[in-house]
Amino acid sequence: MGPRERTNWPLEPDVEIFQGWLEEASSLLREFLLSLPEQPAAGPMESPPDLSAWVEPLPEEGAPASGLFSRVIKECVPHSFNTAGPGYLAYIPGGGILPTALADLISAVTNRYVGVFAAAPLLCRLEMNVLRWFLDLVGFPDDARGVLTSGGSLANLIALVCGRHRQLGQPFGDGVIYVSDQVHHSVTKAASFVGFAERQVRCLATGPDLKLRPATVARAVAEDRDRGLLPAILVASAGTTNTGVVDDLAGLAALAEEQRLWYHVDAAYGGFFLLTASGRQRLQGIERADSVTVDPHKGLFLPYGTGCLLVRDGEDLRRPHQSSTDYLPPLQQDPLAQDFCEYSPELSREFRGLRVWLPLKLFGARAFREALDEKLELARYAAAELRKLEPIEVFAEPDLSLVAFGLRDPDPAERNRRNQRLLERILAHKQVWMSGATVRGVFLLRICVLSFRTHREQIDQFLELVRKEAGADGP
Repeated sequence: MGPRERTNWPLEPDVEIFQGWLEEASSLLREFLLSLPEQPAAGPMESPPDLSAWVEPLPEEGAPASGLFSRVIKECVPHSFNTAGPGYLAYIPGGGILPTALADLISAVTNRYVGVFAAAPLLCRLEMNVLRWFLDLVGFPDDARGVLTSGGSLANLIALVCGRHRQLGQPFGDGVIYVSDQVHHSVTKAASFVGFAERQVRCLATGPDLKLRPATVARAVAEDRDRGLLPAILVASAGTTNTGVVDDLAGLAALAEEQRLWYHVDAAYGGFFLLTASGRQRLQGIERADSVTVDPHKGLFLPYGTGCLLVRDGEDLRRPHQSSTDYLPPLQQDPLAQDFCEYSPELSREFRGLRVWLPLKLFGARAFREALDEKLELARYAAAELRKLEPIEVFAEPDLSLVAFGLRDPDPAERNRRNQRLLERILAHKQVWMSGATVRGVFLLRICVLSFRTHREQIDQFLELVRKEAGADGP
């Protein structure tokens, strides 16, 4: 007996049903977007959800789409930091520009495989165009290559794999990585994943301005060579998460060249400020790196899940990831083609390129440049206004769009306590959402102006809250 004939397959709904789902979701999302300016900057902190009510078994039968959409958007989403809102100034914001949602819908519905070029040559070429735009922005040569990742953490990990492969080979137990005490924790995590022991990662003290000094690295390299170790990789920061500082990229590049180190710049936060005149000046020297991490879901305002690694010599990216198997089609030799599976750990991957290509084509680079220039101006404005407040100290002039500040107090413990209280009082208004960071034992408040929806109105609102709550602070 042959297979039973059926005409109704639940996983193949009629296109009209799908259209109805789109309309349901669109209506709810329209309501969400229209209400963004009035939404609180974070979910109701005083009444956390009852998690036990959200534990559910695998359903045997389906449920109406409208109820499911509404449950997620109206019940789950409000219990979260409002990262899409104009008042989100915490951590490193993005914001989620809307064309990317359409790009992801197109990518998911058409469901094309782009791990190898032969499977979708024109789609792969679009993604290569995006990577070439980024490589040109950094100043890398024609034979440079890149790969889009899920974020900066994976990009940093791949960069260390490339550096280890070129500098050390196997075994690499005597190799050393040099990072600063302000480096993003994804770098030290990546070092562990790549196989470096804790003793092989030298965390070097930054100067009073929290920047890594070339002389500090030079001393550490000399000490390690005298001990019979193999200095291999130097990581610089182009916009730290705590205070937003940019290391001396040109000075560190010169040192890396002199000492024959793999030079990686973590520009996940700061990289796309290269689109602006002041950003290019601040990031001078980045073009001399061996590899650079940039995050489109930060400086290009894309939704989370879009990172990128750029490598000066494309073969340095390709060699650690090359592999062959009988079931794949022949891989590419044409410089206009790129098999992405040859440039990252992933074989299966979604078509990430469309979520970057579509908004850049729709808006053009100028729109992003103007938005980034606005964020730089807003950060400088916020720092200048904060300096006018007698109880407030701005930790450093913003290198980019991040401002770290706090209350003055001669007693370090009391200063930290007062700053934590100040942060709590500001957040309680739910008008803006910001974060704190402890730097060398000092608890600081920090804002990062990087949401495309954040404008002068929100910064003035933030400043008014600081004036009100800093003035209310007692001994």
